[in-house]
Parts: sequence; structure tokens; C-alpha cells
Amino acid sequence: MNRHYSDARKIDPSRRRPDGTPDDNDRVEIGPTPLAFAEWAEAGLEVPDLAAMRAFRLNRLVDKIVERDLAGLLMFDPLNIRYASDTTNMQLWNAHNPFRACLVLASGYMIVWDFKGIGGLLTGFNPLVRETRSGTSSFFYFANGDGTRARAEEFAQEILAELKRHAGDNRRLAIDKIMVHGLRAFEAAGIEVHEGEEITEKARSVKGPDEIRAMRCSIHSCERAMAEMEAAMEPGMTEDELWAVLHAGNIRRGGEWIETRLLASGPRTNPWFQECGPRVMAEGDIMAFDTDLIGPYGICTDISRTWIVGDGEPTAEMKRLYRIAHQHVTENTALLRPGLALRDITFGGHMLPEEFVPQRYGAKMHGAGLCDEWPLVTYPEDWREGTFDYATEPGMVLCPEVYIGAVGGPFGIKLEDQVLITETGHERLSSYPWDARLLG
Repeated sequence: MNRHYSDARKIDPSRRRPDGTPDDNDRVEIGPTPLAFAEWAEAGLEVPDLAAMRAFRLNRLVDKIVERDLAGLLMFDPLNIRYASDTTNMQLWNAHNPFRACLVLASGYMIVWDFKGIGGLLTGFNPLVRETRSGTSSFFYFANGDGTRARAEEFAQEILAELKRHAGDNRRLAIDKIMVHGLRAFEAAGIEVHEGEEITEKARSVKGPDEIRAMRCSIHSCERAMAEMEAAMEPGMTEDELWAVLHAGNIRRGGEWIETRLLASGPRTNPWFQECGPRVMAEGDIMAFDTDLIGPYGICTDISRTWIVGDGEPTAEMKRLYRIAHQHVTENTALLRPGLALRDITFGGHMLPEEFVPQRYGAKMHGAGLCDEWPLVTYPEDWREGTFDYATEPGMVLCPEVYIGAVGGPFGIKLEDQVLITETGHERLSSYPWDARLLG
């Protein structure tokens, strides 16, 4: 049950990649490619120590579990499982077919349930995963049909046995996301279910030193792919063709996926949130995009840029809107420091001109890590008392962003940066240049 791939295939421990992982051409563990390592070395970037990063993340979770007097935390969300174990398995398919689960006990003991029949193939590289099991955690209808309830009850009993083994009489278990039959089965088994997503979001919100190193590397790779994308952009190209350049650049460097299709051109930039498609871009078009990119190490790079297609001069109105967007992002970034109340960010800094308030973006800022994460900073119009009464901390990463487009306007501008909260202030992690023609 717990036999790992690494048990049967020994690797020379002296052969290591810069991040401490085995330098084995046939390894199971995914990660950066030689291209990424070469570019990072050329840029003088320090790569993460993955063993240290994994230990930091597990300790963050355990501290939250112990603080709340819980027996453990059970996770089904594939990104939470990635955070706890740094293991992956068909992440996007798993997002809508929850076949994986990860249990972290208050002692730090970790069990991963993975796809039937693969054992520890995809988890064996991480010694923090103490056991790998299969089968019973999958209680979604596609896999179990009318036996879904029975499978959920079976898994609840398996978890109950682990609580008895590791936590004595403590039946307080946090769960992040669970199917209906699962929740009912756990409660019927006498398990006291608590909110787990609050734990994982707050644990993930503060990054350790090696997570920040991994993020610098991921951002660098994303921005190299963006440069390839900008160099390829020309009139007559479809939006999809341009978006494919970013995808290709990400995958070539060991990145993983892109969460959205937020690239639009011309009149499709207003309103925002139209997905890229077959539209052919023309000379002088506005083209805007949001990377939402999951790069090497599973780290999110979430930055937005707006460019002008072709070699022409943008209109005065294009420049006006772009300058407002740029001012919004840069002035709000300047606010950032540790100990700053989220409310003060909402009601401080640069305020949108009234003409752009109706189509404001969904957040003034938000966290970033393995994806868009807590906390979320709203605009004043969306503030609700008692919802986000928290403050910034060193190690948080926030993305100040903006959409500038009037209702019925011919185009819109989208900008976003990625910023680290430091002990003394902030550091802009993303460095891709603003569009010089649009900024004027």
C-alpha cells in the first residue's frame, strides 16, 4: 500500500539539480526545464530549496491546526494538496473530479489518497508524505454512480480510524471542500466538521523564503514568455494565436497551465472578461491580457499588460485611459507595507474616476501564491463590514490591478503587478515594462 516508486529505483544522491531535486532524466517529479534553470542563472536568480519549502508549508498548516485545537485537516482541493505535499496528479481533471485527498494530522503526519493502482508513484519523492493510499477518497458520481453514498461512508470510517490512531478522543476535523454525500457521512460517523478553507487560505497567504525564491523564478519565466508573445504580435494574427505563444513559453520552461483565457483585442476589450478567440487583430488595436499563469513549481504569476498592435501611434484617448490605469496601480502599490489594514487600502490610495466605477474590476488587490489567493481587497463600493478585517504581513504577495473602461466605450485598459510585502515596506516582483507608446 505504501510502496513508493523511489524505493524500487535508487538515484545517486550526489546528482542534484540547483533546487535540490534529483538530476535524473527519467524522474517522476515534474519541475523546471534546463531552459528555465539556464535563464534563471543568467539573471542571477537564487532557486528555491524545495525540501525547505515543503517543510515550511507543512509547518504552516500544522500550526493552524494546533491553534484551533483540531485533530487534523482533510483537503480535496488539488491546490491545497499541492501546498501540503507538493505533489500533483492531473490537476485540472482533479479540480472537477475530486479523486485525491490529503490528511494532515496535528502531529504533522500526512497521508495522501491518490489514483487507484498507482500507489506512491507520484508522491514518493517527498518524505513528508508518510503514506500513500488509493481508492476510497473518490466519492463523486461519475466514478461511483449509485454507490456514491456507500463509498463516502467507507471513506468516513477510514478517516475516523486515523483520528482514533493519531488524535485520541479528538474528533474535530477541518475539511476544505467536500461532496454532499461526504459531508453527511462524516457527520454521521461522529466527526465534528470544521471549515478548512479558512485554514488553508491563511496558511498560504504568508510565503517563506524559498516560496519567494520560487515565485521570483516563476515570474521571470512568465515574463520571458511574455517577451516572446510581444515580439510575435502583429496585425493579421488572431487572439488565439497570440495566446498560444504565452502557453508555449510557459510549458517550455516547466510551467503547468494558465487558469483563464483573458486576452482580448479591439472592441472586445470592453467590457472586460471576454475570452480570447478567433478575432483577427488589426493595426492600431488595443490588446489586453491577464496572465493568470501557473508556472514552474506550481507558482502563480498574475500580471496584466495592455499593448498596441502594430507600429502606429495610439490615439489620445488610448493614452488617457492607459495613464489613469498606470497611476491607479502605481499609487496603490506605493501604499503597501506590513501592518496596513485592508480597509485602509480599500478606502485609500488612488480612486477610480466616476466614469470607470460601473465597470470596475472585482478586486483592487488580491493575494497570489499557487493561484489567486486570500486576502481580497475590495473597492469602496464593494466593502462589507466584518468580512476583511485583517492587515498585511511580511511575506504576503499582493496583486494591485485595475480595469479602465467606460460603459459603452470602444476599448478598455487592463494592468496588474505582483508585489511582495517586506519587513519594512514592499518590493515589486514583476518587472515587465509598461507600454511606452501608450504611457506617452
